[in-house]
Amino acid sequence: MRPARDERALLPGPAGNLEIVVSDPGQPRRGLVLIAHPHPLYGGTLENKVVQTLARCFYAQGQVAVRMNFRGVGASDGTFDEGVGETQDWLHVARAMQGRFGDLPLALAGFSFGAFVQAQVARTLAPARLVLVAPAVNRFAMQQVPAGTLVIHGEDDDVVPLRDVLDWARPQSLPVVVMPGAGHFFHGKLVELARLVNHSCAC
Repeated sequence: MRPARDERALLPGPAGNLEIVVSDPGQPRRGLVLIAHPHPLYGGTLENKVVQTLARCFYAQGQVAVRMNFRGVGASDGTFDEGVGETQDWLHVARAMQGRFGDLPLALAGFSFGAFVQAQVARTLAPARLVLVAPAVNRFAMQQVPAGTLVIHGEDDDVVPLRDVLDWARPQSLPVVVMPGAGHFFHGKLVELARLVNHSCAC
């Protein structure tokens, strides 16, 4: 289900304005999910197809889905900050959205670099659900994540090899859901990705 209306806004943040898109299903809202896009220096934006797929999945479940352009992307001010400033920006957005929508169950989701950032955000916010798609474990210092985190990775990912994700997950006894035949960007696999997220994250 595509949101009937996406609200695009500029939210004052730690380093200037942050461009956000809020997909609000209206009452009764069942949760709030913050969805982070891939690396901003390699074309990542909140319009990324994987990010949009995640937003539609959560919106269809009756959850408020919030996407944000990282610093220096789209209408967001600032410059890339190696995940440090980006983490602070998401914490700022979380506080603003919780102030707006109240004490809803919180989920965090991220794709690639966005998964790294949301894993950092989770250390402060302790979300009810954490969803990491193709986490960039070979490019950033991904730390341990909460038990129950949903990790989805493509079998044929040539940006973040599956073996690297398994090596990261193994010491945590963390299951990894492997999508056969999928590359890093899940081209031709978005329907399957949506089905998996809907099944695993149903309210």
